[in-house]
Amino acid sequence: MELSFAFQYLVNFLMLGLIYSIVAVGFSLYFGVVDVVQFAHGDVLTLGGYAGLAGILLATAAGAGGPGSVFGMIVLAVIVTGTAGVLIGRYLVLPLRQAPPINVLLITLMTGTAIREALRLFVPGGSNPNPFPMVLPDTLIEFGGASMRASSIIILLAGAAAIFGTHFLLNHTRFGLAVRGVAQDEETARFMGINFTRVVILTFVLGSSLGALAGIMSGLYYRQVIFNMGVMLGVIGFCSAVVGGLGSLLGAVMGGFLFAGLQTFATVALPIPSAYKDVFAFTMMILIIAFRPTGLLRERFQERV
Repeated sequence: MELSFAFQYLVNFLMLGLIYSIVAVGFSLYFGVVDVVQFAHGDVLTLGGYAGLAGILLATAAGAGGPGSVFGMIVLAVIVTGTAGVLIGRYLVLPLRQAPPINVLLITLMTGTAIREALRLFVPGGSNPNPFPMVLPDTLIEFGGASMRASSIIILLAGAAAIFGTHFLLNHTRFGLAVRGVAQDEETARFMGINFTRVVILTFVLGSSLGALAGIMSGLYYRQVIFNMGVMLGVIGFCSAVVGGLGSLLGAVMGGFLFAGLQTFATVALPIPSAYKDVFAFTMMILIIAFRPTGLLRERFQERV
């Protein structure tokens, strides 16, 4: 294999791994704090991608190009998805905490479907892929015999910064201490003066904002967004979180890169059409779950989140 092709596969692996990991971290945050699986997370991701696109278009219409477009993209995506996170956490998940888990599963599934169908119906041309403008520097950078676009480097650095930033937030701030306290023992955390409702809502805002970043990263990398892109990304993210150890931040990252690695391996090394890479990756993940039901790191890391 030529160096340029091998390098491109490496970049694709890193990009997919970061996107999957960010989605998986969102699932782990929700589960770690309120013991629920937020199945609308993938569609909130899509909402973030479309909000980012709208932010670019509004900034361009206002005459703000370059950094202004990037700022508009990020701010609008975070505001829209953060608001969605508040509404889902406060008015859908919290009122059903004492209900059977299937109720939360169903209501988040229906919420995700409603978001997805609203995007399809109300966004112009929503049934078809919408082009996502490249607002980042896109010059080609040479690395010996390989090359890489500056935009890809920026996206990778932003994704890595988001994961490390989340880790720092959860382990070195008062908010992170409150989150870990609630995750370990909700009743004791309440007695110690932690505002449980506020922690849950802020956790949903954080998870939804990470989803927005994943949606923007996908839009920038593939140069398009489509109303149902969050379905597969949500399934992969949830699968990655479960395999890594649902509730473990490091496990979510490991699971995301493992899935991306399996896809890349199937594409490069196996004598099968690339269309079957997802079949291979999901099959291997099923086998891992069968032999390691608690996840790769769940038994080692007793503290969730």
